[in-house]
Amino acid sequence: MACDGQVAGRGSDVSEDQAPSGGPARPNTAVAHNARVWNYWIGGKDHYEVDQRVGEHVADTFPLIREIARADRRFLGRAVRFLAEERGVRQFLDIGTGLPTGDNTHEIAQRVAPESRVVYVDNDPIVLMHARTLLTGGDAGVTDYVHADVRDPDAILERAALTLDFGRPVAVMMLGILNFVLDVEAARHIVRRIMAEVPSGSYLVLTHPTHDSEVGGEGQIPAMRFWNENATPPITARSGTDIAAFFEGLDLVEPGLVSCSRWRAEPGSPAVVPQYGAVAVKP
Repeated sequence: MACDGQVAGRGSDVSEDQAPSGGPARPNTAVAHNARVWNYWIGGKDHYEVDQRVGEHVADTFPLIREIARADRRFLGRAVRFLAEERGVRQFLDIGTGLPTGDNTHEIAQRVAPESRVVYVDNDPIVLMHARTLLTGGDAGVTDYVHADVRDPDAILERAALTLDFGRPVAVMMLGILNFVLDVEAARHIVRRIMAEVPSGSYLVLTHPTHDSEVGGEGQIPAMRFWNENATPPITARSGTDIAAFFEGLDLVEPGLVSCSRWRAEPGSPAVVPQYGAVAVKP
């Protein structure tokens, strides 16, 4: 199970009187929320007691969840460094940002290439509160934040175009976000729409939880059932075949679609986790 990003519309974490323009956020602290629970699992401090309680129950049911959270975060670091160092990517669109922690996308990219331009997208009101932290980039580059729903790709593209040049390659980051779009065809449409807007030489970077037994994913099923009954928003796992379909029309970078803990990992055989990850280039 993965809870890195946030989508609105399924039990939003925002109070009813929050202005849609992104006024002062008033999080609902009575219900556990994915971005805060994820923050708890990776050792952050931006969560409430309800998030800790639900996070502990999920971890008791599915002990691998903390390792998945850490593996997903390490995958992000390796993928951004690979794209910035080896492929020369200088623009990143990070959809489903999650709460800021150490080594966010812009910090990694701008460490390699200070001129990198990064746009974060999320719909979590707590992420909105922390957007100022996300926007502390270097003087040479640009970092921006878009408060938007992953299920509205047109709005994301329109606002991101104020910062990114869609005539040049863009790395589209979608880590732990499509698992909150329950309808697989809707999720595929989102990916196709966004990748259609970026030029040849752009990349899709994606992670997604799986229930495939060969990577230990069967344990996700009861954990996700508990999550969907006690937290928000609902989540789903998918088969490797369904996840691979998100990369249709793109060329996978070696080693292809694998457990995210194994994607270009450092020597030492990291544990396999039931969270697939891959990077693909648009031909």
